[in-house]
Amino acid sequence: MQYLLAAALVLPLLGALGALLPPPPGLRGRSPEQAVLRHGVTVTGAVLVLTVVLAAGFDRGHPARMQATTDLDWIPALRIHLHLGVDGISLPLLVLTALLTFLCALYSYFHPPVPQDGPAPSPKGFVALLLLLEAGTLATFAVLDLMLFFLAFETVLIPMYFLIARWGGGNRERSALRFIVYTLLGSVVMLLGLLLIGIKAGTFDMVALATDNGSHLSHTVQVTAVLAIGLGLAVKAPMWPLHSWLPDAHTAAPTVGSVLLAGVLLKMGTYGLVRIALPMAPGGMHTFAPYLAAFAVVGIVYGSLACLSLALRGNGGDLKRLIAYSSVGHMGFVLLGIASLTRTGVNGALFANIAHGLITGLLFFLVGALKDRYGSSDLDHLAGRTGAALYGRAPRLGGLVALGAVASLGLPGLAGFWGEMLAMFGAFEPGAGLSRPAYVTFTAVAAFGTLLTAAYLLTVVRRVCMGDRDTATAQPALADIRGYEFAAWTPLAALTVLAGLWPAALLGLTDPAVRSLFGGS
Repeated sequence: MQYLLAAALVLPLLGALGALLPPPPGLRGRSPEQAVLRHGVTVTGAVLVLTVVLAAGFDRGHPARMQATTDLDWIPALRIHLHLGVDGISLPLLVLTALLTFLCALYSYFHPPVPQDGPAPSPKGFVALLLLLEAGTLATFAVLDLMLFFLAFETVLIPMYFLIARWGGGNRERSALRFIVYTLLGSVVMLLGLLLIGIKAGTFDMVALATDNGSHLSHTVQVTAVLAIGLGLAVKAPMWPLHSWLPDAHTAAPTVGSVLLAGVLLKMGTYGLVRIALPMAPGGMHTFAPYLAAFAVVGIVYGSLACLSLALRGNGGDLKRLIAYSSVGHMGFVLLGIASLTRTGVNGALFANIAHGLITGLLFFLVGALKDRYGSSDLDHLAGRTGAALYGRAPRLGGLVALGAVASLGLPGLAGFWGEMLAMFGAFEPGAGLSRPAYVTFTAVAAFGTLLTAAYLLTVVRRVCMGDRDTATAQPALADIRGYEFAAWTPLAALTVLAGLWPAALLGLTDPAVRSLFGGS
């Protein structure tokens, strides 16, 4: 098992190097671009197989225990170990990362990303960046040493920067620069908090620190560490008001960049709060939990109002930007669940993480398809003058858009429902020592946010799938879902339904692991 995990982390790195090398003579043909894109599909597919086999061999009877572990001295002078492992918290995120990266590589093989304002750069760079991004993300969820966590956390920034800056559209260079400046500044602050915990506790081992549960750290150290680490992670989460880099990055990014940014990279921030801040500095988390909850519910309402404004706007309402703002709201529920400091709330946060990755990944794929067909993702352009009316012109595509929308608004029976519901249940009965009246208020505000979410998503479905009747004109049939699109999107749609109908499959993994975070309570 340990070799499966190590291979899943190393293979994308080797694949990234291989993508930059000339193809072997036997693979050279008339289309070297297709050869390197095929290489990306092959490597990401192999990584997906490794993670699925790892998940199949995972001991579900003991999901709180670290499995497939590797623990080797790396830099003994600094007490840094090459420590790897997975438990019920990290395993679903590993599989989600491998799945989304494979689907992005498959989609790109048939539909390579092309910048809007110029010729496409070499696909070698694209595939290498995609694989490097996968390696960094998988490592973030698998490493068990604070310094390795920081290195893996930072590894993803450079490939995402270049994916936006070279293959994006609009103000891509400005958006990419804003993305990396925000996240780098947050990471510098986070590094100080990680160093503080490691130096004061005498170890950077995340398992030992979680088991110690902050008993060897003073309250002042815990508060300072959580403040520093929390700020760095909140930028990536993204928590209001540190979210402002996100809409621009999503709007400018190519389709696969948006899928991975929303589906995987945002989860790194909330995962860090659960894996590091919550078990290693519980006193500091208890101090800041009410403030985290307050920022979370403001983000829920703010994101929903921003989306509603874009959905109703007569012109200039970009659908990609709308979904980006929706991520601010949905990740607000994740933060609220964590801030409840309860098993119910944290389980809801972890479930919402996976649900958001599936649903928002699907939605960004669909918006990319709409943009390819119409030449724009502007809502007014889609719904009015071009007479989108997807139900009539491309019924399968329209049906999938509607499915993604109702899943995102939290319809019971789909994945989006359980995470948000459990997060609010956890906030309604917060952990010991937290003000219940304050958290009941937070829950009420979050519930109001769900109503706003339903309002803007149903408005989007009406406008995009049915068209604006007063301005729409008769249009010929539109290309419906193509074969490669069906292959890339079906797993996300199927898992969205499966997670909604069988939530115990995921909660059975996370709950024992979450129980151990709270000292077995």
